[in-house]
Amino acid sequence: MARILLVEDDPDQRLLRRLILERAGYEVNPAASPAEALTPRPTPPDCVLMDLRLPQVADGLQLIRSLRLLHPNLPIAVLSGRTHELDAAPESQLVQATLAKPIRTEMLLKTLARLTAALALLLLLPWAASAQSRDFSFQLPAPAEVIAQLTLASPGSDWSIPSREAATALLTLDQTSTQQVTVFGTPQPHTYTVFLGPLRPGPHTLHIERDPKLSAANSPLEIAAARFESILPSDPRYLPLAHAPVLLPRADTVGRFSDTPLLAYYTRGADDAGPWLEYTVIFSNEDGGTSTRDLMARWGRTTDIEYLYRVWLDPQGRPSKTLIQTREHKDVPYEGRREALHPILCPVTEINMVEPAPAGPTPIRYQLVPVFADLAQASREIVMDHNPLTYRISAQELIREDKLRPPATPGGDRISDPRLYLIVEAKVASERAAIQLLVRRRNSTKWTGSATGIGKDYIERSGWVRATIELPRGTRLSDIAEIGAQCLSRRDLERQPIPKNGLCRLEAFGKVFFLGNDYTPQPPLKLPNPNWQLQIGEMETLSLP
Repeated sequence: MARILLVEDDPDQRLLRRLILERAGYEVNPAASPAEALTPRPTPPDCVLMDLRLPQVADGLQLIRSLRLLHPNLPIAVLSGRTHELDAAPESQLVQATLAKPIRTEMLLKTLARLTAALALLLLLPWAASAQSRDFSFQLPAPAEVIAQLTLASPGSDWSIPSREAATALLTLDQTSTQQVTVFGTPQPHTYTVFLGPLRPGPHTLHIERDPKLSAANSPLEIAAARFESILPSDPRYLPLAHAPVLLPRADTVGRFSDTPLLAYYTRGADDAGPWLEYTVIFSNEDGGTSTRDLMARWGRTTDIEYLYRVWLDPQGRPSKTLIQTREHKDVPYEGRREALHPILCPVTEINMVEPAPAGPTPIRYQLVPVFADLAQASREIVMDHNPLTYRISAQELIREDKLRPPATPGGDRISDPRLYLIVEAKVASERAAIQLLVRRRNSTKWTGSATGIGKDYIERSGWVRATIELPRGTRLSDIAEIGAQCLSRRDLERQPIPKNGLCRLEAFGKVFFLGNDYTPQPPLKLPNPNWQLQIGEMETLSLP
């Protein structure tokens, strides 16, 4: 029977609903708060049943967003005595059912049965771990876009070691269309989520095998489980999935285990041209453009995060206007071929700008299911926080490509161990100026800045940003005495006829944290919103208790 994550802060209601669900045969994992609901569990739930007020509406809405980031395909049912509070919020598009309280037990169980059955998925139990190929069959009752959740492992693989980087799984659907999945060495089997595209009703077979040409020589493949989920046109997730791009490899990365697509996400909005969806891919590395040192100073990570494709939708959900980000960061309409609604893109520069993919066979296809990212109150790197494997793989790629230096020996474009850097997120606004973030440790009079004394590594853009500050090994959050910001004139100001009258604003701090030994983001500092306004040359600080 399906596993239900039950989120309810009222202990009496939580107990009552748990009894009802268990008597109906469900396995119930109760949670008394959003934080408890987001605690990692050995086995993920098949469905979420949650109250909206936990205890406030804002807490429930935040939980919906967090659950969708962590589990992009998880059905969510929301209970509320005031359903209009959810109906009026954009989070209503992220849930599969809104149920008005009080609700009859029969209706509750009927809804949960529908949601768990609507997964239309087949969970295949573990088999011999040494299996290098498997066939999985599934049945579709109606035409749908289909997601495959594949639990795979490559024991002994290590992205930092040549000839042991990763295994490549070759997926063949119905003996025709193919795609690849890069399977990394992880302590436990990892679930990789890909889309199979729009499929007709009836039986289908997915064949998975290790690709010997694209796998590292000493990287085996273990196939543990597979799930298939049909996404119908009536599902809120259908359009973001149906328009997701197919991504081909950059030509100079094939066989190199570099600049590998790790994760895709999408954002949504609307303007005068109508509603739009924008797709971004996180690559494991950036081979050109910004140096590793500059990436850490100005972006707070060494992955390459690039917007690739934006599509405006007509009333029927089809493209009315499109843009791709191509050479020299230019936005141009997409005029390439599609498979159904999926555009087919190929990176063509070292910073992963794209063009329409040429016709003909290709050695690799990536069909990553994009997760939804709400970036109103956070930087785009928050998607990495919810998927820590991105930090681990990017760090291992730095090791293999000799981009790390010993700690406390600054100089050149190399960086230290990423786990020694304090990651600072802030909402800033700069006018003819740039900003750097700084910290001072307890029992020290010295300040350490994100730009490391380099003017071009101050942050010039506005909005939610991240920077990193290298600190001595063993530094903990409790060792931070003060955090500050400094405003500087733009580095090319001497070539501009603009007087030195710039302004920097730091409106809020977001997450401030270190990576743990396993590269997982650690619990962040909680800081007040300072709302600083700085003239050129000024610095302001916040003392920590």
